[in-house]
Amino acid sequence: MQFHKLKPNESREQDGEPVHLTPAGIEKLRKRLERLQHSISDLAAEAARTAAYGDRSDNAEYKQAKGALRRTHAEIFEIEQKLKRAVAIEAGPDSSGKVKLGSTVVLETASANDKVIRRTYEIVGPTETDPPNGRISFQSPLGIAIIGHGIDEVVEIQTAHGTQKYKILEVR
Repeated sequence: MQFHKLKPNESREQDGEPVHLTPAGIEKLRKRLERLQHSISDLAAEAARTAAYGDRSDNAEYKQAKGALRRTHAEIFEIEQKLKRAVAIEAGPDSSGKVKLGSTVVLETASANDKVIRRTYEIVGPTETDPPNGRISFQSPLGIAIIGHGIDEVVEIQTAHGTQKYKILEVR
């Protein structure tokens, strides 16, 4: 039995749970699915070509081609399942101006040497998380802490280095 290893930016949502994606994330998945579907015929042809080399039990090229075909089929299935459960994230704050999934927030915090740091984060679903580029999951500790809060509110999260305070400067 072969197990699928998760890539760094990948999460395994539970079957049936919604997959929260930005409209751009949905479009990116659709394009990836289209590219993979178009590659199937070439991969199948390559598997057939290498199968003609002889005994398949000792045919490394055939095994490699067949493995690539299987991985592509598995990725197509996974993307189709995500798209079936996809829920588009609406950008902006909630109706009362508070942080929600889809909001972009500007936060202010203090570093270890009391230097004031401002960071901007977009609150996204787990599959689109990219913290170095300002995209955090609504399920992350910081995402959980700021959801439902508004401008000028201070939230705290526990980190490995102690309590970290964040002041919400802007919600858009």
